[in-house]
Amino acid sequence: MLVGFEHAGMTAADLDRTIHFYCDLLGLRLALRKRQATGELAFLDAGGGMLEIFAPDEPVTTARDVPLGEAGVRHLTFAVTDVDAMVSRLEAAGVPVVECPRDAHNREMVRRVAFVRDPDGILVELVERTPGR
Repeated sequence: MLVGFEHAGMTAADLDRTIHFYCDLLGLRLALRKRQATGELAFLDAGGGMLEIFAPDEPVTTARDVPLGEAGVRHLTFAVTDVDAMVSRLEAAGVPVVECPRDAHNREMVRRVAFVRDPDGILVELVERTPGR
């Protein structure tokens, strides 16, 4: 029996920088941070699941976007109360904005949407949910 979404795992080049982005700027909560044999691990609580971030001791290359014809995770999505305000805050902090806030295509689920890049180039979608969701 399914209990719920637990976490998604990802790799980061710099754990401090990644925690700053996801916790200090986006609002996730650091739940655990600890040293591993080959790097450092953190779990960031997003409210409905977590991000497991592993920062290996070895150098990490920037993430690449998954082409539409290739299977893979295309982006991470976080619901926020005000997409426009969040993007303004992120932009002021120097976060690259890929797509400025706009009305969503799937208005049954999402009212507004925008896309930014995390410190490792991972595409992050920010959404305002449709009222009642």
